[in-house]
Amino acid sequence: MDVKDNRLKNRFETEIDGYKAFVEYEVKPNVLVLTHTEVDKRLAGKGVGSEMIEAVLLQMELRGLKAIPECPFIAKYIDKHPEWKSILA
Repeated sequence: MDVKDNRLKNRFETEIDGYKAFVEYEVKPNVLVLTHTEVDKRLAGKGVGSEMIEAVLLQMELRGLKAIPECPFIAKYIDKHPEWKSILA
């Protein structure tokens, strides 16, 4: 999945078959507060949200950033994937 960090809009974005999905965030020093995940309803049920979160967390890890998951979907994802607990602030 090709996920881009749109720093002007404070969100990670992707587009699949012309439909958008994104993860919004707030910036703090060395931390991103992950506030909201949205997946176009036409992509729902295809695992797009989970795949996107995985890509976002990987990008953050590579950039040395920590996460505060305020979005319930992201918090639940991290709970189910304990390998990502090390990225939590």
